[in-house]
Amino acid sequence: MGGVAGERRGLAEAERVELTVAAVAPGGHCVARVDGQVVFVRHALPGERVVVEVTEVHRGFARADAVEVLDASPDRVEPPCPYAKPGRCGGCDLQHVAPAAQLAWKVAVVREQLTRLAGLTPAEVDALGVAVEALPGGPLGWRSRVRYAVDAADRAGLLKHRSHEVVPIDRCRIAHPAIQRLPVLADRWPDADAVETVASTGGDVSVSAVTGGVATPISGPETVRERAAGRDWALPASGFWQVHPAAADTLVGAVLDLLDPRPGESAWDLYGGAGLFAAALATRVGDARITLVESSEPGVAAARTNLADLRVEVVAARVEAALARRRVTGPVDLVVLDPPRSGAGARVVRHVITAGPRAVAYVACDPAAFARDVRTFTGAGWRLAALRGFDLFPMTQHVELVGLLLPPA
Repeated sequence: MGGVAGERRGLAEAERVELTVAAVAPGGHCVARVDGQVVFVRHALPGERVVVEVTEVHRGFARADAVEVLDASPDRVEPPCPYAKPGRCGGCDLQHVAPAAQLAWKVAVVREQLTRLAGLTPAEVDALGVAVEALPGGPLGWRSRVRYAVDAADRAGLLKHRSHEVVPIDRCRIAHPAIQRLPVLADRWPDADAVETVASTGGDVSVSAVTGGVATPISGPETVRERAAGRDWALPASGFWQVHPAAADTLVGAVLDLLDPRPGESAWDLYGGAGLFAAALATRVGDARITLVESSEPGVAAARTNLADLRVEVVAARVEAALARRRVTGPVDLVVLDPPRSGAGARVVRHVITAGPRAVAYVACDPAAFARDVRTFTGAGWRLAALRGFDLFPMTQHVELVGLLLPPA
């Protein structure tokens, strides 16, 4: 065991080192240093003295797992799942962290990204009062959509962290109880690459086998029912929907609170999916024009089906292409941006700015991508006027943000 030797040649994979963990970092890690080398440590908490096992070595940094805790943080708890440990399932990053401390962890990551990537000052971040709010239902049994991988022995399981290796499990503790009761993990799947399970807010439970990217229904309905924003929704079992049962209504509430839509205001719902935000906006703006842009065929079909009774135009296109080719044109009063994890990107942000909305609600599942896009807005004189965080993914490092961006006065 090393860590303080006089002349080291750098860390090696599988080496064990004793170190003290520093601040949290994006990705479910904490930062530490060994002889000046940065080490990103999983399964640890800030301030802990731990023994780590190095899992990867790269130029300039290494990755490691805490395999022994010498001095524990008061925020450390025993993971409720026996698979949430080094070398086992990689789905949950924070099961060793007390629930309140998980929220604080995510706040720290958001603050760091806003200062480092968005270029906001600490005072500007303080003024936002950044917080991450827990959703109802607790930290376990919430995930309504679970995709299991299938191993060479035809068993369903979950993947190790940063690996294609499948870890067989008895059940997933964060999965919805209806999914935990399914026999998926006890069955064999000789012709499948993965197994997708759904437990909808409408009470439907579905299982599909995925082979070569094609999902084949095994049990339950192919179209599932969801309830959100005061409406009933129907969408394919394999279609996108928020995985926390309370997420859809939580996000709709935040977007409406921040935008404060007024009768007669036009709106864009970009990356609109099945139309959750478009439907919510329609209840506030009356007969005003609402345009939804979505590129995935299932999302477009779901939007056209579920919004048929509303005055919403559904544009089937990539958002950047729709804006650049003027399939969607301004001026517009309100914009909802709900991009994928990679963010909207500078080109889309500039198109939105050019359209001249009075307010933009940005729904983000990745703080880094959000921060980069905020920097593009602020570079054009806009400001991040409000920010709310939500713990849509308890026990994991992921956090959802809803920001309000306003143009220059």
